[in-house]
Amino acid sequence: MADAVLTFNAGSSSIKFSLFELDGAESIKLVAKGEIEEIEGSAPHFFAKDATGARVAERSWTGATGFPELLGTVVQWAEDHLGDDKLIAAGHRIVHGGADHARPERVTPQLLEELDKLIPLAPLHEPHNLAPIRAILAARPDLPQVACFDTAFHHSMPVFATRFALPREYEAEGVRRYGFHGLSYEYIALRLHALAPHLARGRVIAAHLGNGASLCAMKAGRSIDTTMGFTALDGLMMGTRCGNLDPGVILYLEQQRGLDAKQVEDILYRRSGLLGVSGIASDMRTLEASSDSHAKEAIDLFVHRIVREVGALTSSLGGLDALVFTAGIGEHSPEIRAQVCAGLDWLGVKLDLEANHSNAINISDKQSRVAVWAIPTDEEAMIARHTRGTVGARVPAL
Repeated sequence: MADAVLTFNAGSSSIKFSLFELDGAESIKLVAKGEIEEIEGSAPHFFAKDATGARVAERSWTGATGFPELLGTVVQWAEDHLGDDKLIAAGHRIVHGGADHARPERVTPQLLEELDKLIPLAPLHEPHNLAPIRAILAARPDLPQVACFDTAFHHSMPVFATRFALPREYEAEGVRRYGFHGLSYEYIALRLHALAPHLARGRVIAAHLGNGASLCAMKAGRSIDTTMGFTALDGLMMGTRCGNLDPGVILYLEQQRGLDAKQVEDILYRRSGLLGVSGIASDMRTLEASSDSHAKEAIDLFVHRIVREVGALTSSLGGLDALVFTAGIGEHSPEIRAQVCAGLDWLGVKLDLEANHSNAINISDKQSRVAVWAIPTDEEAMIARHTRGTVGARVPAL
């Protein structure tokens, strides 16, 4: 008999989950993964696939269905699928942990109250992250749950890197730079330590490039600076988010165009980025396949912003030993990796073009002064690892 943990990553329209077996004391093994789609619609749909990709479960509902029933179905399926193995806990990705939550924590009523107070800091993410926790509390109050914070990894940043040049009263209210994608960066830091410990001990920039995108400057595996700040809008250009923006643009939209806060929010979160510039799509694969000049302009701006921010973070680090690409675009687009590295030629970055197009992990040329890697991230494995450690089981190495 083995123990197992269930991880959840909840968004506005779907909840992704993964089931991990704690394989002895040395590893965490993916057993199955799946999703509940259309969670707020009239026909929620649940499915699960095993580690080979074969579909092993599926169910649909007609009519509005409460979260406790949906999540209860996932937990019950997981326990049935495990057979003699025991589900010991559920772990959740929580986008915002605020200034006080620097490590994973077991869920308690007090913790939920504290996280509710952070909803104004992440209104589009935090409520969706917390809903599955409450649903499982209602459906299975006996199952321990662990909150894993995307902001926690960045608590190692120096104080000056967390501040805005605003009156201190606003910082006291929580208006500061937090950083996000921390579970991904933590995983990359640990994987790089396993693959190339001499690089992991040095100055590394990790590029989490997906529909949401950011960079993290790490020194000896610890975050010292990052491109996202107070919200997940900041920094790089993304699929539908604008990234770094002159705040005067907000004033212009409100004062000259007469837009209210909700309308501005819609533009910045849902209508900008690759979608806004191209007018075609937010998906990089679609833009790379397009012959439309606006698609090329969107890609060029995406690359330009990455190259510029890598330069800024290299300054924060005092040099650069390694650049690591990860997440959907970072892992699967050799064209974007090549364009970014071409823009960083001044740093001595040189790609092995054959390795870059063959999905190798180490993709730098032997003459490159900066090591270049493409390492798949696994936020779910990181959540499982943290969940295991928080509930008291031994934590395995990656």
